[in-house]
Amino acid sequence: MYKFLLSFFLFLICLQINSQQIFSSHHIERVREFDTMRPIDSTDVVMLGGSEIEYAGDWSKLLGLKHIRNRGIAGDRVMSVYSRLGQILPGKPKAIVLLMGLDDLAQGQSPQQVVSAFRHVISKICSDSPTTKLYVHTLFPINDVSFEIDGQLKNKSNDLLQLNHLSHIYCKQHDVGFINLYSKFLRHGSSQLLPSMTSDGIHLSPFGYKVWAFHLRKYVQY
Repeated sequence: MYKFLLSFFLFLICLQINSQQIFSSHHIERVREFDTMRPIDSTDVVMLGGSEIEYAGDWSKLLGLKHIRNRGIAGDRVMSVYSRLGQILPGKPKAIVLLMGLDDLAQGQSPQQVVSAFRHVISKICSDSPTTKLYVHTLFPINDVSFEIDGQLKNKSNDLLQLNHLSHIYCKQHDVGFINLYSKFLRHGSSQLLPSMTSDGIHLSPFGYKVWAFHLRKYVQY
């Protein structure tokens, strides 16, 4: 318990020190936009994370289901997601699908460091909204062979796979739902994202979103 509290205290210090770097102008604008929307309530399924969530647009339309709320902010790191849980958890949503961590890897964080930060987000959700069904979603593979991608993510496929593995272990140990769709997006016989699934080697193409929605629908259909 002491080690956990110390880790959490250091986490909050890092959050405060790095806030100027973490909270981009886009993050601030999106948070303000969320404040103008209908508050999250117990009928909602919240898609929470970074660019893959935001760029989907209307999740209800994509999934063909009602009350799917987009709470993605491109560029958000784990601590950024943690900082805005106050907009979500008071409403006790029906479910949350959490997809985050790629931007942390891009900023040089190790898979172990990202999972350590994950723990605080998961713990906050479970303690503040225990009736919410939480799913942690694997990161998608990237393709740095067929595409010229951001140098910060080049050669990060092994780190990404390790992060997914460590996240799975943590979720299994703490009885948290886990959605593993990583293999659905792989080029056969490689660790690379299928070219047809992506527009730039990192983000999903329209076809990629259709495939994602097909597999994801069964987890959020209540």
